[in-house]
Amino acid sequence: MAEFHFKVRVYYEDTDAGGIVYYANYLKYMERARTEWLRSLGVDQRNLMREQRLMFVVVSAEVKYHKPAEFNDELNVSCRVVSTTRTSLIFEQEVRRGDEQGELLVSGTLKAACVCADRRRPKAIPSNILEEFG
Repeated sequence: MAEFHFKVRVYYEDTDAGGIVYYANYLKYMERARTEWLRSLGVDQRNLMREQRLMFVVVSAEVKYHKPAEFNDELNVSCRVVSTTRTSLIFEQEVRRGDEQGELLVSGTLKAACVCADRRRPKAIPSNILEEFG
């Protein structure tokens, strides 16, 4: 699967008292990139929930902070699937300053599981979505 890129601008509200992006906000940026990536594949998570009672939930995250971003920086958040199982996806993600080749700020590996929305138990990822990963 090709790498997906999503641009984010750092707003004042994203920063802490020291003027740098608060560490937890990088996870929000990564979440937005994964959501937009699914949307670009034609997967509407709201419809997935309503029609099939399925949702994706992050079950683990390993994040490394290399350098800080600051107010008004433009960030490029990448996302790519590196592994799949019947019920989960493993993503590698990066946040860079500027464009796709910009300075690496944050890197991470996240695992998202497909679960039944009613029971919060693992459920197979629909085959039409899995096919998108090759």
